[in-house]
This record gives sequence, structure tokens and C-alpha cells, in this order.
Amino acid sequence: ETPECSGSKKMAFEDIKIRNYDGRTDRAGVEDLERRCEVGPGKHVFLFTDTMGDPICRIRNSPMYKMLVAEFNNDLVGVIRGTIKRVTLHNPPKNVAKVGYILGLRVSPLHRRRGIGYSLVHHLEEWFVANQVDYAYMATEKDNKASVKLFVNKLGYVKFRTPTILVHPANRHCFDMPPDVTVAKLKVEQAELLYRMFMGGTEFFPRDINKVLGNKLSLGTWVAYTPVRGASEGEFGLNGRFPDSWAMVSVWNSGSVFKLRMGKAPLSCFLYGVSSRFMDSVLPCFKVPSLPDFFHPFGFYFMYGMHHEGPLSGKLVRTLCKHVHNMAATESGDCKLVVTEVGGSDGLRSCIPNWKLLSCPEDLWCIKPLKDDERSTRIRGLMKPTRKPTRALFVDPREV
Repeated sequence: ETPECSGSKKMAFEDIKIRNYDGRTDRAGVEDLERRCEVGPGKHVFLFTDTMGDPICRIRNSPMYKMLVAEFNNDLVGVIRGTIKRVTLHNPPKNVAKVGYILGLRVSPLHRRRGIGYSLVHHLEEWFVANQVDYAYMATEKDNKASVKLFVNKLGYVKFRTPTILVHPANRHCFDMPPDVTVAKLKVEQAELLYRMFMGGTEFFPRDINKVLGNKLSLGTWVAYTPVRGASEGEFGLNGRFPDSWAMVSVWNSGSVFKLRMGKAPLSCFLYGVSSRFMDSVLPCFKVPSLPDFFHPFGFYFMYGMHHEGPLSGKLVRTLCKHVHNMAATESGDCKLVVTEVGGSDGLRSCIPNWKLLSCPEDLWCIKPLKDDERSTRIRGLMKPTRKPTRALFVDPREV
């Protein structure tokens, strides 16, 4: 998500003041910066974020967080956010690491290529080091050459994973659900048990998963399975017994944290959106798959913790995606997208409904060891871009 913000034209670092965010004086400046800095899935679609009066909202739910701003000549010209948590890396339980995540790096378009982005990241890394963080990591669009140059070439980050962001519009027509599949909502305690049992060794699995599931923004966890004759719905996973095939997913209401607004899209996308909404309003019985109006602020649901077991699990994953779409279409007035992110080599990709125009086939995660010890050296070898992950990737919804 990081915008272009690296530096070939040098500005003296002493002219840049990096300090903590102050909500009393900085809120308007940060919100204005967000409105002027585009993010998005690629060359054809650009999005802008609306933090709804709370620029710190995207990190507020993390265990530890910090927000820094950059000033130049008394003007607010940059901002960066960071979070700290404990996650699983590679071979649990020995490799439970403390990681710092960098997000929301913005630099004013008029002040880019002057070293401001570099200075913001450097100061945030100092906070990570002071809090005994093992690794810093970040995510950006793979085609964002300026961001990749900043983190990889200048700051020593290593290309780590290329997950896929899958996006599906939430129009007002509900999907038909297969009659032979049961979809049940789990209690938070049940969901936590399943996640620790089946995804506890997943890369970047948060050790405080209970706090994620219990957060007010987490709408719940659902399982889909083909019921066994004679068994009741409430018996899923009872005494450690599970159906041959099942799937689960949790849902996070990102629209309650911040909104998105489309600032640019191909003309064909705009025309299709207008014409499909018109046809849908005139002939609703045909259930035209209309494209919602993305040019006004909207929210989205984020599906996380997706897991599947068994030979029929692909169908069950699709069923869960349809269930979440139907939730978005009927329960939330401004939710216009259903989004998820999976590992680049994860077989789930083909089971998740998505629109290619809105999705990002290769997001880019970069990582950097912050401790120079034997453990970091050993894991550094596992972070080669050619290495294919052996397990799924857990994307924390608090960092979306």
C-alpha cells in the first residue's frame, strides 16, 4: 500500500522534523494528506482512504502502535504508522517472533524524492529496536517501483512473499446457497480453539488471536460442512471429531474503521458500472451483476483466517464466500466490497470469487531482520524470494 516516496534529490535531514502524531494539531493535516495520496491494486484503479476523523484508526486495535509525522518548513509533508505483535514464523514453537509492521506511509506529492520516506521509516525502525522487535515487515504493490526501491535498495528489506488480494463487489443480489451444505457461526472460544489447532503454525499467525476474534470489528467466524446424518449442527468439532470436508473463515468489518473512494478507473469500468446499475434498477428480475458506485466513500468486509480440510473443501470455501457476500449485501448499507488475501501459491485462490479488474494478483511483502544474531542469520536464508512457502499465510485484519 506504500505510495511513491523515495529520494534521489537529497534534502538535508536536519530540515525534516520527525515527531509523534498529535491528534489535537495534526488531524486535519494527515486527513488532507490521505486525500491526496492514492493507493490501490494497480495501474488502472486508484483508491483514496477516508479515516473519518481518526487518522490513527487503522492501528488502534493492535497490541502496540505508533504514528509519526514529518514536518518541513512547518508543513506536514509525511506520515507513517507502525504496529508490534508476536507471530509464528517458520517452525513453531521455537520461532515465535516479535514483529513490527509498517503501514500507511504517505508523503506529500509535492515533497517526494527528497528522503522524507526514508527518514520516516528509519525513525519507526528505531522504535521497533527499542521494543526488542525481531523483524520489521511491510506490504506494497509489486509494481510500485519507488516503494520497492526505497525498502529493498535503500533500507535493506528482502522480498519475502507475494500474496494475492482477491476482491468481489457486493451488489444487492444474494447468491443461492447449496442445500446440502450447513453454514454455522462459531462462538469465539470455539473459533480460537480451531485456529490454534489448525493454523497455529501458519506464517504470521498472531499469538493473540483471541483478541482479534473478540474485537468488536470481528463480525464472527463461520464453518461450512456437509452434515453427517443423525448429527446436530452444534456438534461440529465435538470431542475432536470433524467431518471429512469442512472450511472456516472469519469476517472483519473494515468499513467501521475507514472508508475507501475510487479516484480513477478505466472508462470501460465507469461505463459498465453506470449501465449495469441502470439495467439492474429497470429489470431487477434478471439479477444483473452490477458494479456498485465506488466514487463515493464506501466500506468493505475483509475475510481472514480462511482454512479448509478435505476433498470437498473447495466447494465449502465458495459457499462461505457466498455467505459473506450475502451478509454484505443485506446487513450493511455502505459495504460494497468483499476482500481477502491469500498466499500466492495457496490453492484457495481458485475457490474464491473475485473480479480481476479489482484484484491484485501479486501483492509484495518485504521483511528485514533487526537483530544481528544466529537466529536472524538462519532465518535470513529462508527469506529468499525463490523459496515457496510450505504453509498458508495469515493476514491480520488489524493491519489491513
